[in-house]
Order: sequence, then C-alpha cells, then structure tokens
Amino acid sequence: MTIHLPQGPYEPRATPLDLAPTGTPLASRTVFSAAHVVADPYADTTPDSPAAVDWDATLAFRRHLWSHGLGVAEAMDTAQRGMGLDWAGAEELIRRSAAEAKSVGGRIACGVGTDQLPPGPATLAEVRSAYEEQLAVVEESGAQAILMASRALAAAAKGPQDYLDTYAHLLRQATEPVVLHWLGPMFDPALEGYWGSTDLDLATDTFLQVIAEHPDKVDGIKMSLLDADREIDVRRRLPGGVRCYTGDDFNYPELIAGDDRGFSHALLGIFDPLGPLAAHAVRVLDTGDTKGFRELLDPTVELSRHLFQAPTRFYKTGVVFLAWLAGHQDHFTMVGGLQSARSLPHLAKAYELADGLGLFPDPELAESRMRALLTVRGGTR
Repeated sequence: MTIHLPQGPYEPRATPLDLAPTGTPLASRTVFSAAHVVADPYADTTPDSPAAVDWDATLAFRRHLWSHGLGVAEAMDTAQRGMGLDWAGAEELIRRSAAEAKSVGGRIACGVGTDQLPPGPATLAEVRSAYEEQLAVVEESGAQAILMASRALAAAAKGPQDYLDTYAHLLRQATEPVVLHWLGPMFDPALEGYWGSTDLDLATDTFLQVIAEHPDKVDGIKMSLLDADREIDVRRRLPGGVRCYTGDDFNYPELIAGDDRGFSHALLGIFDPLGPLAAHAVRVLDTGDTKGFRELLDPTVELSRHLFQAPTRFYKTGVVFLAWLAGHQDHFTMVGGLQSARSLPHLAKAYELADGLGLFPDPELAESRMRALLTVRGGTR
C-alpha cells in the first residue's frame, strides 16, 4: 500500500533482507558499532535534566549488535555524550554495558573524556585529572579505553605541545593500549583546531607524533574527519601494529575494503542502524570477495550521507529514529529532547532509504510507525 511522504508517494518494501545472527566472528576486520542510548519516555524530564535511560532497552540493543559479531563502542558521541548524556549517565552506561559484554562474550571499548568538568575554563591540570578519572572507570570495568577528543582541552591548550604533553601523560598511565579518537568540528564545533592547529597538515603531524612516541600504548586511531584521502595518508604513516579505525561515515566502504597498501578497520556510528548488513558484508570480505563486499555496502552510503548531512552532530536523531522503526525500541523519544533536531522531511527520506535497503526486520511495523509519525508531526493532508 502506498504511503504518502513529504517527498512524494512511496511503495514500501514487502520483505526484509535475511540478516539473522550467524554467531560467526568477523575475521578480516575489527569492527565496532558506536551505539545509541534508549531514553525512558515516561520520565518527567526537561532538556536540561540528567538523562533518563531505559536500561533494559539500551542493553538489549547492545546484545543485538554483539549477536551479529560486532564490537560495541560505548559512551561515544553516538550515545549523545555532551548532547544529553552527562558524565554521571555515561559512567553508569559504561559499567552496565561492560558487565553485559562480559556476560555474553561481547567486545567493548568505551569513551574516556573530560565532560565531568564544570562549564567554563579549565586548566591543563584539571583536564588531565578529568581524563584520569574516566580512564580509571573504563579500565576498572574491563573495557578497552578510547581517548576521546576533549572540548576542555581544545579550549585550554595553547598549541601543539600542550596536546603532546597531555596525551603523553595519559598514555603512560594507561594499563592497556588505547584507541585515540580525532573527532572533527563537523561532529562538534567546539573541537575546531584540535591538536593545536586549524591547519590539518600541522594537526596531523602532531597527532602522528603522539602515536610515534608511544606506539606500544596505542592500539589504533579513529579518524572522524569525513576526509578519505587524509585518512588513507594517515594510516600509511602509522607505526607497524597500530590500526586505523575509520570513523568516516561518508566513505567507509572504500576505506574498509582498502587497497594494496592497507585498509581501515571500523568504528562507526552508521553501523548502529546498519549493524546486521555491515556484519554480513564483512563476512563476505573475510572470504576475499572485495567486489561482493562493495556490492553490499556501497548502496548504504546514500542513507549514511543523508543521516550525517550538516549539521552533522544531529545524526543521532536519525539513528534513533531508525532503531524505533526497526522495532528495537517502542518509542521515538531521545535524551535531551533530541528527537526534534531533524525535520519531518529528513526523517521521511531516512525511512525511504532504509526501507529500500531492506533494513527493517518487520517492514509492516516500520510502515505503521512512519504513518503514525506523519500524523503526529505533519497532521493530515
């Protein structure tokens, strides 16, 4: 039956892809999905209130990702760190998810930042102390640490040396190799000029210097600059044994496939809605079938670029919207009220693209929920 979307009439797909969990681990690439959190829709909150999380639904979604062989990147920007989820909520999320991962044998890495600092300027010593506190929480939980880019460090640092000193201090303290995260300003405008310069060539040199001076403490890097050429250049300059995890939600198929000089692993927010399909594609790649991998994953790029279009930081709204349509949660409510951050036409296009890919396990459920949203947010025509 035709559904009338803002962009025009659309005939929903009748059957989904067959993407049931196989239990087979991924072999040729290490792949993390950065996972969203599920809000408690019945909590009496305001946008300024601490996040009210539905823990059962949140952990169930992580089990869904693990069941397909994906790792979970926890308490990252996809989980609305700094956009509705404060450090208290993130700390509980880390502890709960790490315990769940241990119980099911799932791989997990968790974000370490400085978001417990109060608003306003912070000293470099305060930034280091905040990082140390969060690093201790993640390591005590048994998860791998991801050193996230810090708004407070971006504001406090006077130049590249402050970044070199701060990261050297943290890496010396880390008990296990960490992932270093370079998040570009398209994801968070407060991170403009990270690594001490707005000149990306100079910033890249500083970033690589941190790694070169501590290769035994760096498992890998996550590049989230939406710049495929720069990522390829950086991964070719990494010390042996240090992985590149692509965070490029615009160019991930080609970066994961790689070339005769290397490839990227993955740590991606788009693999939240694409999890089962992404895992299936990587298993095809495991057989050496790069063409088959690209044929599966290339068609998903249009959806990803739509969800991550500027202002990119609001991609989380589309991710949670698709989780609702797919039946992973019973509502389209987000912490911080972020469900209002994208327009009805934007969400309708996301539905059309995701349905066309066969991402919804129950297409009829997705269609009925899309119709309900059209009625509530668009009225009747």
